[in-house]
Amino acid sequence: MSSIVVPAGVDVGVFFSNLATDITNVEFSSSTKYHSNGDIILPLRRLLIIDGKGSSLTLGSNSNGFSNVVNNMTEAMQLTSCRYIVKDFSTITGGKRAINFSGSLGNIIENCDLVSQTEAAIDLRFCLLSKISCVRVIHPRKNGIVLRQGDWYGANGINSQCNNSILEQCHVYCNNATLASFTILNSNGVKLINCSSEGESADYDLFLSATMDGDETKTAGNPVVKSFDISGFHVEHRVRKASIYVNMPSKSSINLDNIYWNGYQPMPALLYTLGQVNLSHIGWWDRYNFIGTRINAPRINVTQSHDELNLAVDKKVLKNKSKSFALFNPLEGNNLLQTNYIRISNSSV
Repeated sequence: MSSIVVPAGVDVGVFFSNLATDITNVEFSSSTKYHSNGDIILPLRRLLIIDGKGSSLTLGSNSNGFSNVVNNMTEAMQLTSCRYIVKDFSTITGGKRAINFSGSLGNIIENCDLVSQTEAAIDLRFCLLSKISCVRVIHPRKNGIVLRQGDWYGANGINSQCNNSILEQCHVYCNNATLASFTILNSNGVKLINCSSEGESADYDLFLSATMDGDETKTAGNPVVKSFDISGFHVEHRVRKASIYVNMPSKSSINLDNIYWNGYQPMPALLYTLGQVNLSHIGWWDRYNFIGTRINAPRINVTQSHDELNLAVDKKVLKNKSKSFALFNPLEGNNLLQTNYIRISNSSV
């Protein structure tokens, strides 16, 4: 492994554009403040380690941070042989994005504070088997962390996903303009473990969807998205639209385990459109919190959770509401809540 230290005073993007072909480890200096006016384009490497060493990096207003460029599916497939590790920056501040990866496999992003990006702190497209851990996102202007399908020529929600990626111990502190702390689009087998969302109000804490064209006025239909798991999620603020939004294919399994909403949410704690949702180990549930469904007959299982998270006695529905479940912002043609497929088991007493 050949290493190099980024010298003080250089534009980081310019430095990376001249990186020698044998360099596989780039180190920053902990005593130095760095800046990149534009994108920091990463070269093709089987493995490239970028070690911040506790340094700080500022980005120009139009910078996409650490990035790679993909124009078509041929280039995207070439990048699946590449792997990037970005770690240990005390702060990466400003820019449109701090991390902007496309078409690479097995990336690791860890131990970084990402501050005030205007589009997304981390934006991954077609980055399978990636891991984001111990990352703090502070005041994102639109989105915190995004995993999604490719957006280049020939890409779609079937052939360019972020499948089997993991987000672990990540924290988003929202700005009042934040759209979503975490966004997962058209990607299978993604896991969120012990993550949290707080700060000022956002539209969503988690936006999970598998609509191929992004049209949320209809149910998701991606044929290759089958599962999603979240465990140990902690919410410390109120949201404008819904805390967790789910629009997944009908046969997919969405497991929401050990989620804590700190206090009353005037908007849905969960806004359901489609998918098989399994809620478990919800240890606290404000009696006024509710799950909103956009279709008449949601498929939701609730197990080993607070007894307030329940249906009314005899599953009685009054004004399209049954205790913690209500028809909310329904899709066209859905106007009557039915509780046939909502199952509650082993509630706390």
